[in-house]
Amino acid sequence: MNFPLSKLAPVTAGLLVSLMAAAPAAGQSAAPATAPVSPVALVDQFEATGGKFEGYRRSGAKGICAMGEFVGSAESKNISSTSAFSGQKIPVIVRFSVGGANPKAPDNAKSQRNMALEFALPNGEVWQHGNISAPVFGAATPSQLLGRLASQQPDPATKAADPAKVKAFAEANPEVLIQGRWFASQPVPASFGSVNYWGVHGFAFTNSKGEKTAGKWIFEPVGGLQGLTDEEAKAKGPSFLFDDLRQRVADGQVAFNFNLEIAQAGDSLDNATLPLPAGRRKITLGQLRVTSVSPDAGGSCLTINFDPNRLPKGVEGLGDPMLAARSAPYAVSMGRRLGEGAKQQ
Repeated sequence: MNFPLSKLAPVTAGLLVSLMAAAPAAGQSAAPATAPVSPVALVDQFEATGGKFEGYRRSGAKGICAMGEFVGSAESKNISSTSAFSGQKIPVIVRFSVGGANPKAPDNAKSQRNMALEFALPNGEVWQHGNISAPVFGAATPSQLLGRLASQQPDPATKAADPAKVKAFAEANPEVLIQGRWFASQPVPASFGSVNYWGVHGFAFTNSKGEKTAGKWIFEPVGGLQGLTDEEAKAKGPSFLFDDLRQRVADGQVAFNFNLEIAQAGDSLDNATLPLPAGRRKITLGQLRVTSVSPDAGGSCLTINFDPNRLPKGVEGLGDPMLAARSAPYAVSMGRRLGEGAKQQ
C-alpha cells in the first residue's frame, strides 16, 4: 500500500526545524557574501563530480517532457499584474526529472525530483521555473555550491569521494546538509505527480497599484502527497516514473495548486537554504494541470533550459545570489548538450 504523505503535513514544520539544527535560524540570516564564480568552472565541476554524459543535461538528466495548462485564481490578480494570472488558460511546457547527471538514475531512491516549467504568455512573454522536491536548495551561494561539488569529486584511484574532504567542507558549511537530510527523511515519491515542488528562492509580486507582495512558492499536488514504503520502492524497480506519469495524466490525475507563502518582516528571502518560518499565510495563485506527455525522448523541452530568471512583468527576484547565478551556467550547459547532439528532453 502506498504511504500517504499527506498525513505528515502537520509535522513538516517541526521536521524542518530539526533538520536545520546545525544551520542559521530562518529569518535571521541572509545569504553569505560570495566571490564571483565562472559559469564554465561551475559546469566543469558538475561534470567532474556527477559524471559527464554527452547529449544529456548536466543536472536532472533523466527527464520526461509534458504539456499542461495554467489558470490563475481570482486572488492572484490582487497580487500581481502579470498576464499569467489573467484567469485564461495559459499553455505550459512541463519537464519532470530525477536529480543528478546520470540519465539512468534510479527512480526508487530517496533523491530529488524536479518540475521545470515554461509558461507561454501573451505578446511573446515567457515565464520559466525550476522547482525541486525540497523546501531548500543545497547551497546558499555559487561559491559554496562550487566548493561542495569539489569536496564530493570522486578520487580517480578509488572512484569515490574522499570522506575527509566531504566532512571538512560540511562542518565549515553546515547548511549544505539540510537538503540531503530532508530527502533522507522522506519516503520515495510514488509519482512525479504526487510530491511537492518548491521554488526555494524569494520573489516579489507587484499588482496594478504598484503594491508588492513577497514570498516563496510551492506547487502542491491536488490529489495529495503519496510516497512508497521501502518495500514498495524496492519492488517498483529503478524505472517506473515515466510510465506512471503517462497513466496518471491519461486518467486526468496530475494537477498542482500554485501556492505562495507570504513573507513577513524579518524573513530571509535571499537565501535558498532557508525556508520561510512555519505558519506563514498561504494563498493559491492558480492551478497547473498536466494534459499530455511526450511519447518519446523528443518533445518541446529539448531546447529549453528553464532559466528561473526569465520572469514576466509583475514578478521579480529578490537578490538571492543562487538565483542570479543560474542563468549563465544553464546557458553553458545547454550549449554543450546541443553541441553533443541532445539525446532527450
